[in-house]
Amino acid sequence: MSAKRSAIAAIVMAAFLPVASDAAAADGFDVVALGALGGIQDGNLTAFLIRPHDDENAVTCDAGSLVNGLRVADEKGAFDSIKVPAGVSQSRVGYILTNRIKGYLIGHAHLDHVAGLIVASPDDSKKPIYALPSVGTELVETYFNWRAWPNFTDRGKAPQLKKYTIEDLKPGIAATLKDTKMTVTAFPLSHGGVESTAFLIESDGDAVLCFSDTGPDAVEKTSKMKDVWSSIAAKVSQRRLKAIVIEVSYTNDRPDNLLFGHLTPRWLLKSLRELDGLAGGGALQDLPVVISHIKYSLTGEQPQKKILEELQADNDVGVRFVIPEQGSRWHFK
Repeated sequence: MSAKRSAIAAIVMAAFLPVASDAAAADGFDVVALGALGGIQDGNLTAFLIRPHDDENAVTCDAGSLVNGLRVADEKGAFDSIKVPAGVSQSRVGYILTNRIKGYLIGHAHLDHVAGLIVASPDDSKKPIYALPSVGTELVETYFNWRAWPNFTDRGKAPQLKKYTIEDLKPGIAATLKDTKMTVTAFPLSHGGVESTAFLIESDGDAVLCFSDTGPDAVEKTSKMKDVWSSIAAKVSQRRLKAIVIEVSYTNDRPDNLLFGHLTPRWLLKSLRELDGLAGGGALQDLPVVISHIKYSLTGEQPQKKILEELQADNDVGVRFVIPEQGSRWHFK
């Protein structure tokens, strides 16, 4: 690991101790970064495993990387508490994929958010895919169509192998996540003309808010992000929202006409100030905000350090920014 990457990791770990330090607790959520980045680094694309801290049954928010993300997280000790039952021949990675991940929340159908799901599907178990109707349709028509990939879903071109049932989510209406202790509420987002999604995941009164890709309202000419904030402001003021996972793809020098439906530190902070105002002011103090979808760079300099510096320099709402690495795990409570 380079010195700069080590410094970023040290900042992150200073903000949040590993789960093992509070393993006796039974509140909040565990979040594991199966894929921390956006864009072009295959094997490390956007996917976050989310589960209540006292339950091993999980879902993922997006699924750009699955098997490789599980493998990296397992090597880092993120799943040490999960034991493969006697008589089961699978590795722990295989067991978690097929037995502990109970469904996938897919925010939009771009390849860097679904590649892991698609390539893992032949060896995966039966489970739901939860998505807004437009996203479910894109998954079937673009990938599970017997041209790009066999149709493992229950819709589209025959034969339908029906490994995955596509569950349409209604915006703003909570739905039960089957075989888990969680519910999910979907909120539409605008991502450069593509419908994307923010997912509010709840269990026992606690919540985590996970965004798929989104552009700022002012650039997208919508009120989608403000609509999400309005819907969850009460949970923020009540301290029931335990973390936000949200993208920042570029540094502040990226011009607005080249955002392609993404955020910069400046735009995220502007939006978080809007949330803080809706929640009554001062409500975001110490709230963990995990920064997803940072674009991998083919230059000699990766953008994580600069993005973190830009976020912290103007952080007048007092959130705690987290720059994840693949395999990172946290207990947000």
